Order: sequence, then C-alpha cells, then structure tokens
Amino acid sequence: MSRLFVVANRLPVSIEKQGEKITYRQASGGLVTAVSAFLNKENNRFTQKTWVGTAGCSEKLWQAAADSIDTDYDFKPLFIPAKQYDQYYNGFSNSVLWPLFHYFPSFADYQPSFFESYLKVNVEFAGTLLRTLNADDTVWIHDYHLLPLAAMLRKKLPGLTIGFFLHIPFPSYELFRVIPREWQQELLSGMLGADVVGFHTEDYQSHFINCVKKVLKVRTENQEIYWQGRSVRTGAFPIGVDFERFNSGSTNLEVLSKRAEYLRSKQDKQLLFSVDRLDYTKGVFNRLKGYREFLVQNPGYRGKVVFALVIVPSRDSIGKYAERKSMIDEYIGNFNSRFGNIGWQPVIYQYGHLSFEELLGLYTACDLALITPLRDGMNLVAKEFVASRRDKQGVLVLSEMAGAAHELTEALLINPNDRKEIARMIRAGLEMSPAEQEERMTAMQNRISSYNVVTWAKAFFAELDKVRHAQQKSEPQLLDNFAKAKMLEKYNKAEKRLLLLDYDGTLAPFAANPGDAAPLPIVIQLLKKLGSDPKNSVYIVSGRDSVSLQNWLGHLPVGLIAEHGTKIRHQGNEWQVRSAPETSMALAEVERLMEQFVNQCPGSFIEKKDFSVAWHYRKADIALSGVKAKQLLNALMTSVNAAVLSVLDGHKVIEVKGANINKGLAVKELIQPQSQDFILCIGDDQTDEDMFKVLQDNKAAFTVKVGNEPTLAAHNVLTPYLVHELLQRLSITAEAMQTF
Repeated sequence: MSRLFVVANRLPVSIEKQGEKITYRQASGGLVTAVSAFLNKENNRFTQKTWVGTAGCSEKLWQAAADSIDTDYDFKPLFIPAKQYDQYYNGFSNSVLWPLFHYFPSFADYQPSFFESYLKVNVEFAGTLLRTLNADDTVWIHDYHLLPLAAMLRKKLPGLTIGFFLHIPFPSYELFRVIPREWQQELLSGMLGADVVGFHTEDYQSHFINCVKKVLKVRTENQEIYWQGRSVRTGAFPIGVDFERFNSGSTNLEVLSKRAEYLRSKQDKQLLFSVDRLDYTKGVFNRLKGYREFLVQNPGYRGKVVFALVIVPSRDSIGKYAERKSMIDEYIGNFNSRFGNIGWQPVIYQYGHLSFEELLGLYTACDLALITPLRDGMNLVAKEFVASRRDKQGVLVLSEMAGAAHELTEALLINPNDRKEIARMIRAGLEMSPAEQEERMTAMQNRISSYNVVTWAKAFFAELDKVRHAQQKSEPQLLDNFAKAKMLEKYNKAEKRLLLLDYDGTLAPFAANPGDAAPLPIVIQLLKKLGSDPKNSVYIVSGRDSVSLQNWLGHLPVGLIAEHGTKIRHQGNEWQVRSAPETSMALAEVERLMEQFVNQCPGSFIEKKDFSVAWHYRKADIALSGVKAKQLLNALMTSVNAAVLSVLDGHKVIEVKGANINKGLAVKELIQPQSQDFILCIGDDQTDEDMFKVLQDNKAAFTVKVGNEPTLAAHNVLTPYLVHELLQRLSITAEAMQTF
C-alpha cells in the first residue's frame, strides 16, 4: 500500500462567504464523482489520500474554513495570484488547449504570456507536491491544465509512480502541429513523464502516439513509447458513471416528486431534454436548428412536443463564452416568438444549475434526450441518462463526435452538423415503439453497468500496477560485487553464451574526433580472448561505420554490427546490408541541412556513413553548439519523414538513420532462446535501449548501462574502464575453470 496524490486544477470543494458566515460545498463534477466512487470502494488500497489543486479562494478564507471541512481527503491547496491564474486557466488552458483539442483552431489565442503563466503554475503544482512526496508514492494527474507536470516531478523523483489521464479529446497531428513548436515539445514531453497516459478512446490514444512520433521522433511499439530510457504505456480507458447511484436514485422520493412535477407540466406533450455547460463545443446552436428543422418538416408536432434546454454557467468571463450565451438567448427568443403561441412555447430554456434530484427528475420524465456535441471527450450526461432509466424507456439521440458514442452504439447516432439528420432522428425517436426502446436501453445499460466508474479507475490502476511491478523488477542499480558474483557463476555454468557489446562510450571512451577512438590494446586483448572461447559468440553492436569497425576489429574472432544494425558481418563472412533503398535519398537531404549548421557552428562536422549521417559538435564552442544542436534537432523533427528516417540525439552528436533499423532488431536475430544460457549486453546511450528492451524478459540475459542515466537495463556501471574490468574478470574466470 502507498499514499495516493490526486492532482487536478481545482480542489473538490468550494469555499463561500455570505456576510460573516463561511460555508463550503462539495463539488459535483464528473472527475470528483468518478475518483470518489472508486476510492470509496477501494478504501484499503491507499494508506492516505491527498487531493492537490487550487483553492479558488484566498488563503485567509481557506484557513478560516479548513477545520470545518468534512471529507475523505487531505487537501493541499494552491493559492495562485489572480493575474497569473487567469492567464493559466482562462488563457492557455481554455483559450488555446480547449479550442484546439476540440477542433476549433480558429478560436485559439497563442499569446506567449499565456504559455509562460501555464508553465509557472505547473511549477507551483510541482513545488507543492515535492515538499510532501516520497519515492514510493503514487500520483494521479488529471486533465489538460497540467500537461507538463509529470515530467517536472519525474526530474526530481525518477522512481515515482505517476499516472496521467486526459478527460478531453486529443487532436490529430494536423491540428496539434499548429501550436508553436517549443510548446508542442514541452506539452508532449511533459505527458511522457508519466508511467501511464490514459485517454477515453483509442482514437485519442492513436492521435497522441502519432504526435509523439512526429514531434519528438521517438520509437513506439504497439501502445508503448520509449522515452529517455523508460517505457511509457498508453491506454484507452473510457470513463464511466456511478451506475447504481443513478439507477437507484430514480426511485428516491424527492426525485419521484420532481418527476411527477415535470410530467404534470408537460401534460400530454412529448418532452425532449438537454443539459450542457455553456460551451461552443456542445453544439447547442446546431441542436436548436435541428429541432427547428424537425418542426418545419413535421408541422403536426407543433404544440405536441416541448424541448427543455438547460445551460449550466461555465467560463462566462471568457469572451467566446459570453458571446455564445448572448447568441443562444437571442436565438431562443426568436424561435419561441416565431413558432410558439400563448399556450405553447417550443423551447423551455433555463440558464443555471440543476440539483441532483432535478436532473434525475428530468432524465426520467423526458421521452427523448438530445445530446449533440460537436466534439466531446466522453459526455457523461449520455451515460447518466441511460443509467437513470430504470423503466428501460426513453430514447437517446447522440452525436457520433462524443466519446460515449463508441460504447452507446444502440443510441440514435447523428452527425451534429447535419440538421436534417437531427430532425429525422428526433422524429424516429419520438415514434419508436416501447419494445424497441426497451431493447436498446437494456443493451446500453448492460454495457455501462459492467464498465462503470469503478471499473474505469480499476483498469487504469491495473495498468499502473503493471508498470510499478516492472520497475521494481528491473529497476537499474549499480553492478555491485554480489551482482558480479551472480553473473560470473552463470557465465561459468553456461555452455552457449552471447556477448553484445556497444563500442563508443562502452568499450572505448568518447573522443573529440571519431577517428581517434581506436581500441586500446586491452580492448583488443579482451575481445580476442573472449571471442576465442568456443562457448562464446561475441558481437560488437555499434553506430560506427563498417569501414572503421573492419579496420579496427575485423581481424578478431567477433561479429560486427555497424550503423545501428544497418550492416552486419558474422565472424568470417562478408558484410550484409539491411536497409531500404529510399533511405539513401532521404539522407542526402538531411546532409544538406547539416552542412548549413557546420557553416554556422565552427568546430562541428559531418560524419557520413553508408546508411546514416551524423552531425558532431563535441569540438565546438559549448554555448554556441548547444543552441545550434537544439535548432538542428527542431529542424529535423519538422522536416524528416518519420516513416523513412529516425533522429537520434546522442552524446554531442545528432544522427539520422533508417527508421526501420535499430540495434534491438539486429540483435533479435542473434538470440536463440532455447539454446543460449547466458547473454551479456552492455551499452551506454539511447540507441542501446532497443537492445535492453529486446532482452528485458529474457531470463538468461544480463543487461548493463554505462553511466547513471535512467535505463531499461538491469544494472549500471559508471565508466568504460569498469566495463574492461568486468570483461577481464569473465575471461580470467573462464580460463581458471578450464585449467581446473
């Protein structure tokens, strides 16, 4: 068991002052309801539950009310200066990310001050958390307000377990790329600080992975992303509702009273119902126009149907929202005056909040729920409506652009931009037989009752548990004497061994000029001795070109793998090439781009290989080369076709190679699980993580990273000289055993 920190923009309570009286009320949003329902049913999972978020009031007011708050959580409130909070929340969060992620790019306002405040507030969140966190705690971060936070925490506490869940859509790359490039990288790398990144649907998950590949140029495999020596898992976890609360709540006496009141009001008319926050993404205008089209096409329904529309206030301090409310007010006024009469108004409109009892009363009294967002991450209103219909009657007309449409397939699905289709579906719903209503409602209820809010959270934490288990199982640690002894014992007992050794940074220290990194005599001696052992198969797996490897090591009894797996030479054989023809043409363009940076950065140079090209800046001025390296990396990330080439950001070098070639794929062909009873793999940089990944679950394998950076390897050693020592001990031990 561990402590859980739930992190969201706001705390789940609101403090209010009326005169001298200070009161608080529990928030009732979807996130609060979902998290609370899960934790109530998993009460023994965590020793302590803390909610971190902005307080929404002054520190003085919070302190005055804090002692009276009765809650299951400890609270860590943040008090952000008003101007900074406005630029973070109304500015970047809701005037950049919200419109863009909901496919309204023309509404986005790209002010640099918004982004600066957004980062500063995330830094404040990180600081508040880090003052309390321990390495074995679990942090669950929620939503688009806090995209950079996970990476900020990971930097300070590398072993922390972090989950991130996005409650809104994630857009396609074509939309995401309109964000300024530095912002793109900050947001994506921030999210990749988490161990598990969750979305509502597979579409959003797929968009995220595609953006990561194109913007950060990292390798992905299935649903995993390999980033900075870590494996980040992604998943689709459609959030549910507390089914029992809504299903059993429909029999509550106060709910029944409200329902009876609404039924008396509608009399013999059929009732349509919608409830939404004030937001341009909810498609209220299109919904009203579709309803108007229904009355135009079906005049016989005039006076026989009424539409109850409730708009809940939200962000009305943002210009686009206030403007939207004025337009809705005006449209409904004109609508009612044109179509209605003294005895009948086609639209009953309320701008305000509904109590839980009022909401359930309307859910259970209406004949048809009309939910038509233009874009919505999930839309829990649709699920709440279905859950509340204990009578298994009522029709759901739902936008196919809502995440809920992936699960509620028995609803009447519509394109929210097609008012004629909305009109047709309203009529189809109002004329649907009770038997068909029951059949559709039963199917949807079965689905959302089995995958409810608790199931959602359990599925997310199950994935997080897998990551935690994998981390504990393979958490890198220094190769101490105990680990060395275990390795030597396995080595001596093995009959068939495979040794996979990187070159630069592993067998040889880095040199300012790549040509000066020829192997030391001790390396030649060790490789000769290890390669001559009939039980050993030794391969040098390098990013080096084949000519250098051949000149330096070709006379030794070892296999050679050059250019990260592009070329391979088994001992005593000729070189084999494993590269696609289009790679060479694409690399020519990359070389031309790199030449510009050689001219701009004295001391840097290009190393051209057969199937890759590298820009080295180890000998250049530190300050200038750092700036130019970042510029080149950004230029490559936007110009390189990720399907053909991949970009490697190494030790004072930026290299571009074929996308479908890496060291992991190369060594995979050498591994024979049934016969090799000892495998040793040693490497020092990001390209070697591909080998470590391939060997992660191999019980015969020992993986070692040179350096102290995060890694998929099981152990670390700090320098190439310690690698020499390790290999020497292996060769000496083997000799001693043979003599004995």
